Amino acid sequence: MTYSPPMSPIQQLHSSSSMSLYSMGSEQLLDHSHLKPGDNASLLSYATTINMYRANAKKTNDMEIQCDFAIFLVEAAKRLIMEQQEEQESSIHAYLTEAEKLLKQVAVRGHSPSQYYLANMYSSGLLHKSNKYEFDKAFPLYVQAAKHHHPDAAYRTAKCYEDGLGTRRDKGKAVQFYRKAATLNHPGAMYRLGLAEMKGELGLCSNIRDGHKWLKRSAEASTAEYPHALHELGHLHERGVASIIFQDHDYALRLYQDASDLGYAPSCFRLGECYEFGRLGCAVDPRLSMHYYGLAAEQGHPHACFALTAWYLIGVPGVMEPSDEQAFAWALRAAHATPGLARAEYAVGYFYEVGIGIEKNHSMAWDYYQKAAEHGEKRAIQRLQAGPHQLNIDQPYQQTQQSSPSTPTLSSPAFSSSSSSSSSSSAHQQKQKHRYSIQSINQVIDTNWVKKWKQRLSRNIKS
Repeated sequence: MTYSPPMSPIQQLHSSSSMSLYSMGSEQLLDHSHLKPGDNASLLSYATTINMYRANAKKTNDMEIQCDFAIFLVEAAKRLIMEQQEEQESSIHAYLTEAEKLLKQVAVRGHSPSQYYLANMYSSGLLHKSNKYEFDKAFPLYVQAAKHHHPDAAYRTAKCYEDGLGTRRDKGKAVQFYRKAATLNHPGAMYRLGLAEMKGELGLCSNIRDGHKWLKRSAEASTAEYPHALHELGHLHERGVASIIFQDHDYALRLYQDASDLGYAPSCFRLGECYEFGRLGCAVDPRLSMHYYGLAAEQGHPHACFALTAWYLIGVPGVMEPSDEQAFAWALRAAHATPGLARAEYAVGYFYEVGIGIEKNHSMAWDYYQKAAEHGEKRAIQRLQAGPHQLNIDQPYQQTQQSSPSTPTLSSPAFSSSSSSSSSSSAHQQKQKHRYSIQSINQVIDTNWVKKWKQRLSRNIKS
């Protein structure tokens, strides 16, 4: 259960059925003089809002209001942290200390949302001076909230038992709390149980049928935070499993689309592949392919970033002009993603060596070749074996534009209007004819991957 901080104490008091701005036969709780028009009218400052909220929270024993005020204090502290104002250190500490004290008081009274939120503060390191994760303090609170049927707390308790966070590892206890959270319709817990049943993890015997049932239940309850079951089910129905899970490409495609609607990067990437190569019954559509790759790449998906590199290298007539600068920028992002992509590291090295989208820099090229080789990229190993004196043989790349600055910027695919497709198509083909010297590219050890990309994608587009 998540909470949003109230916008003002007035709105918070209105939202509670047990409180109002007026008590029967009593004076007004809040002074509205600052809202009256005239020379003395003013807006509430953030500190004044907190003071007013604090005064009203103290007038009630409503645990929901007190919990929400504590959360409001935490959000205020986070805001100051984001602003990085050193003079606000005392205010940040004061807000967090007050929130912790108030949440403890409410948690002791058995209020599960307060127990869960306080546990999250400990587990995130927000209350430690060195930002150390305090799972030893968080775990008991998760357990208490779980016993009060808090689904997220039950799920976090299970994760603590599975990973040994704040307690010893106990697979049996982990399964117990995953099942408790699953009975409360927690999609993350149902997804974890589904994987455990499918793969025989957490001490469970492998049972594909039961695992599939848990995944379907999780998919039905999926959220933006827990879209994983949709993608996993799509993967299972894409290939099928024995006689238990039937192969159905249309159903798999719908599941990937549902997951992508929730912003799940792996599903967005899979749809990008489908529309690039015409898989799962999809027609080849460069525009849709780049759209889905872009959605995944914006979240740092390394394979999607590298796929955009390919699209930007060749462009699409009438849809998107080639851009060496953007090709380099997306390859660089793929190389620096977590985990990094060895192919992308090799590509960045080649771009630096030849000068594609960036000024030539043999030192940087060598560095990226070494990174790629360390990650097992065979072409990089071969390139290093050739020696640094072989870099940039005969200047294999013939540039048509000025090289970009050394700090490229990223942008998502920008599409041209369809009305200009005929004129841009011929211009694009003319430009492509002179972009690469194929003879000189072949002189460099295994660097004809650019040509292969062009041929592969062009073939898919034409078909």
